[in-house]
Amino acid sequence: MQITLNDKTMMLTEGITLAELLLQLEQDKPGVAVALNKEVVARSQWTKHTLNTNDNITLFQAIAGG
Repeated sequence: MQITLNDKTMMLTEGITLAELLLQLEQDKPGVAVALNKEVVARSQWTKHTLNTNDNITLFQAIAGG
């Protein structure tokens, strides 16, 4: 299946979860935040989100500040 990750097209196997993708990409580290189809997904929900064809994923570094 095809998804878009940070504006780049990727081919993935069917049934992969968001957590599995991030593990494969070595992006499952602290400070990483994810938006799936323009909605931020809490880290606690990554294992529950199975990706679908044409999903749009944005990875970014969460930055705290004031």
